[in-house]
Amino acid sequence: MSTSQKKVLVAVDFSEQSHVALGQAYNLSKQIGAEIVLLHVIDDSGFVANFLSPEQKEQMKKHAQQELDKLVAEAKNETSFAIETMIGYGTAYDKISEVAEMLNAVFIVMGCNGAEGLKRKLLGSNTVKVVKQSAVPVISIKGKHHRQGCSNIVLPLDLTKETKEKVSKALWLSNLYNGAVIRVVSVLFTTDEFILNRLVRQLGQVKTFIDKAGVKCTAELIKGRKSEGNLAHYVVDYSKRVEGDLIMIMTQQEVEFTPYFIGSSAQEIITNSDIPVLSIIPTIKKDTSVFTPY
Repeated sequence: MSTSQKKVLVAVDFSEQSHVALGQAYNLSKQIGAEIVLLHVIDDSGFVANFLSPEQKEQMKKHAQQELDKLVAEAKNETSFAIETMIGYGTAYDKISEVAEMLNAVFIVMGCNGAEGLKRKLLGSNTVKVVKQSAVPVISIKGKHHRQGCSNIVLPLDLTKETKEKVSKALWLSNLYNGAVIRVVSVLFTTDEFILNRLVRQLGQVKTFIDKAGVKCTAELIKGRKSEGNLAHYVVDYSKRVEGDLIMIMTQQEVEFTPYFIGSSAQEIITNSDIPVLSIIPTIKKDTSVFTPY
């Protein structure tokens, strides 16, 4: 496996949704010129695993490799880039994060089945756990049907969360996708004129900065009503309306104090959006509530 070639790590469990995610990973590899690494994790940390014989464990590994080989054979018609396979052992979300960092992957791509009711609140899925802890950006795929490539990146912004870094990452992403349009959106639930004016001013600054970088950008302020939905609802609805191909979110707002924190809005966007969601953990440690050009 080349050490200098860009890599996309695709976590597969052979479910229908992981196959959908794999299809999007092929599209991504074409866009950014990356090799694909397929990873299947065999969970040997549970109670049942203690009772499996060495022969049974070997059979599980053999079956997993056969399934991976099938995916590679099918993929030869989808991408011209190299495809490697790996089998890991342990807790899925820990192993996925570990392998992604080891490979210096550009992205992790995973299927996300979503959840309902209490399960959604607990968010016990491997996808969300990987999003919480991975230093590598994670693209979660929940919907079944997606367009080829990426023409529209939706970038939700507010006044309190890492605005500079979000804009920088969005420009990086647009360049990876050969100039995708960045659609900046803010949702305001208050009628406070001071906050409104700050947000309008920030949106203008962000749009001007992105325009000067040579990337097409739109900016929209939505006045939300809590009786009609929360922030995640409005972001997902807006993304559908503008035919977004990817929603880019930051998933830790208090990096210094909560190393595994993921905000409720981020959780709901990941689990409710049929449009792929790119989750990035920010690195900025201090408040950057007011956007100023570099």
